[in-house]
Amino acid sequence: MDETGANEKVVNRLIACINDRRVEIMDELFHDDAVMHWPQSGELVRGAENRRGIYNAFPQLPTITPRRLSSGGNLVVAEALLDYGGPQYETVFIFEFRDGRIAKETAYWSEAFEAPDWRAQWVEKAQAK
Repeated sequence: MDETGANEKVVNRLIACINDRRVEIMDELFHDDAVMHWPQSGELVRGAENRRGIYNAFPQLPTITPRRLSSGGNLVVAEALLDYGGPQYETVFIFEFRDGRIAKETAYWSEAFEAPDWRAQWVEKAQAK
């Protein structure tokens, strides 16, 4: 399997372990010094200990429905829907790899919102995926 395929396999395994509520598997997928960056809240999660602390303290882990993976070399971009049993977030994850494991994750998420009427004449409504 080439590097791109192997990295996509890691991302799919990450999604599965979160959906299965088996966050201990994350230790196999991330480097111990990996960084998680959440630009919207201005937070950086540095290292395995902090990542474990956050994921073990999560009030409710989301169910992740992947929409699309795009990858090349040491980069995988995943688009997904995160469902927290109420709030749902459209999400983009950017994973940077080193030696077959995640070295950095950057995540952007937003709740869906109604499109404004003023631009309706120029757009079409996308079908839910």
